[in-house]
Amino acid sequence: MLRLTAALTAVLTAVLCAAPAIAQDALRPQEQLRLDRFEATAGDALLQAFQSGSADDLSALSRALSGTPQVAFDEGLAGDWSCRTMKLGGLPALVVYSPFKCRLTFQGNGYLFEKLSGSQRTTGVITLRDGRAVYAGVGYVAGEVPPAYDALPPGFAGDGTMQPDVAVFERVSNQRARLMFPAPVVESDFDILELTR
Repeated sequence: MLRLTAALTAVLTAVLCAAPAIAQDALRPQEQLRLDRFEATAGDALLQAFQSGSADDLSALSRALSGTPQVAFDEGLAGDWSCRTMKLGGLPALVVYSPFKCRLTFQGNGYLFEKLSGSQRTTGVITLRDGRAVYAGVGYVAGEVPPAYDALPPGFAGDGTMQPDVAVFERVSNQRARLMFPAPVVESDFDILELTR
């Protein structure tokens, strides 16, 4: 019994000593707040989009949001993707852009995501957080070299060339997925990055 207690004590000590490393993976409070308001932000932005979006843009939006999400991660996700940004809310209420190049790279506990083309890019990591797949990254203007999300200063909210990004990732299949950004720092109320291949 004494050995079991000593072993249990050693395990608890190791877990408690590891707590600071786990904390480094936490979202900053401002991105957590954006995630906490995900449903309300999405609802307001979708109402605006459907009230004044063009028929073609609304059709693209409906396709991007169609399909039941599957288990978030699958080994078949790795590789190159076509990704299309849709900006909802604000003026105009819905803008659908042409496709860009994106890539997912498996990294053991999740995926590195990179938007590789276009003037606005983003890079970061998708991991499981509180039962859903969450992207934490840095958006940046092409030509800039972004830091990792966890290297951003605590109060940094964006400077016109870089900004923190947070999104919910949903995999519909290994050929369709979406990243949904509540309250992005730049231009709109809610962004959807549709991934297809």
